[in-house]
Amino acid sequence: MIIVRSPMRISLGGGGTDLPSYYTKHTGFVVSAAITRYVYITISDGFWPRIHLKYSKMEDVERVEEIHHPIIREAMKLTGVTGPYLEIVSLSDIPAGTGLGSSGSFTTALLSALHTLQRRFVSPQELAEEACHIEIEILKEPVGKQDQYIAAFGGITSFEFKPDGGVNVLPLTLPPEALANLEDNLLLFFSGTARSASEILRDQDSKSKENAGEMLANLHFTKQLGIESRAALVKGDLRKFAELMAVHWEHKKKRSPGMSNGPIDELYELARKNGALGGKIVGAGGGGFLLFYTEQKTRVREAMRGAGLREVRLGFDFGGTSVVVHS
Repeated sequence: MIIVRSPMRISLGGGGTDLPSYYTKHTGFVVSAAITRYVYITISDGFWPRIHLKYSKMEDVERVEEIHHPIIREAMKLTGVTGPYLEIVSLSDIPAGTGLGSSGSFTTALLSALHTLQRRFVSPQELAEEACHIEIEILKEPVGKQDQYIAAFGGITSFEFKPDGGVNVLPLTLPPEALANLEDNLLLFFSGTARSASEILRDQDSKSKENAGEMLANLHFTKQLGIESRAALVKGDLRKFAELMAVHWEHKKKRSPGMSNGPIDELYELARKNGALGGKIVGAGGGGFLLFYTEQKTRVREAMRGAGLREVRLGFDFGGTSVVVHS
């Protein structure tokens, strides 16, 4: 049996500049943090000459080409795993469509498990590149590279996405007290709605490809916010980081009409009135998780709970995609 886990993430700055439509012309920059919420992939021997899959649905097929789940099918093709007598199970701490990068976590965990089955070691860089190749190049999903890279590497990390497709990985070293305060003062609440990021990201992607002036100006500014966020974190200036979060959210909302809505705006303002220094929707927008930085945690928690939101306690993962069982 093989069990691999891959962390989900929160984006801390520059999100959206990791899409190929932007970075292939202008270079992207994102700061992201892996959190202690995971996607798990289990691979074991089956009793029958079939490929048996369990995720949100179940599949039972004879050949890889018959697999309906596109990421599983393409990952098996890429790694050369053909079965039969194979069972693959996926479990997740957080549902998909909530803005925490679960698709990238799923893909990196799956690839790592399949490589482990083949007794091959792959580096985090290789793992992230293969995951991006499947999602972006093969399946043509309108997604960026942030999720796959932070899932593979873990930690609090900045990524520079270069026009030639290369990625510079730059782990952040925060002062110990600042790291502890960042982990303690970031609060994550589920808005109560899940959504597909595809429509919002396709809108951004098409406007970027068309060199739409307003979209490009927004993304240029967002990239600069990411660079400034990295500087604030490394310096340990968390109030400055929180201020940049608030500015980022105001500009992120202008990127697409589906980014926010009335109920989300009301929740955001409620948190701000109760001591949140900065915050935003995590991921493409439209639903999912609200992330806040506050030095008045009790007030913000009480306000959000009073509004019916559920908190997910947040911790940082520094291991990235890892094999937890191999027997």
